Amino acid sequence: MTASTQKAGPLLQVSRVGAIAVVTLDEPERMNCLSLPLRTQLAETLMAVDRDPEVRVTVLTGAGGNFCAGGDIASMSEPIGIAAGRQRIDDAAAIVRLMVRGSKPLVAAVEGWAAGAGLSLCMLCDTVVASSAARFKAGFGGVGLMGDMGLLHTLPRRIGDGHARTMLLYGEQVDTATGLSWGLVDVVAEPGTALEKAMERARLLEKQAPLVLAVTRAQLARGIEDVMAAERELQPLLFQSQDHAEGRKAFFERRPAQFRGQ
Repeated sequence: MTASTQKAGPLLQVSRVGAIAVVTLDEPERMNCLSLPLRTQLAETLMAVDRDPEVRVTVLTGAGGNFCAGGDIASMSEPIGIAAGRQRIDDAAAIVRLMVRGSKPLVAAVEGWAAGAGLSLCMLCDTVVASSAARFKAGFGGVGLMGDMGLLHTLPRRIGDGHARTMLLYGEQVDTATGLSWGLVDVVAEPGTALEKAMERARLLEKQAPLVLAVTRAQLARGIEDVMAAERELQPLLFQSQDHAEGRKAFFERRPAQFRGQ
């Protein structure tokens, strides 16, 4: 099979290998954090891929040794108003819907960090292939926010309520070996080979009946809209909290946050 690569935007690239589309988050100097421009480019790209009749499977990965280190905290240096907060959540929800309602199955190829929104992206994929050196973390609480992009739906459904509580409430990192035992990770690869292993899984999906894959994925996503509605209501309020302001400040000052529940 032949491969072709094109830049989908300054922060994203798309490769085609036969019927497999490889979407690569491409801002390695910032560990592929999910900035607002990258969110826009990712939504546009996922929509184009889903509408392409020649694509059967999508592989999502990150450039430079990391999958995605989470949201763009640097863009939160100033307080976020309610309207702007809801717009952020709406933009993220567009990506969630494209990933869980789209007709093409998704395989995540994870090297390095998948944290915060990066973990959310992983959990929206049907299969997670991870390097043995990968690390996973739901670090939202560290900046005074709740998990979003459907994470409160996808994470417990994948690893169970108890393990999900451990990740969401404690914010501790999980290594690949633990992730495999919990069901967070499906396939383990040697460092540097996660994409290669993900392509192997994608080729197996490529042979499956497309309509069956589409309707099965849609049924498995039932219930996520309720979680996203809660995100839209609650996360903008948390953006206004003093704890979020303290979390942002602590992040920039590289110190532990001192939360007061305000």
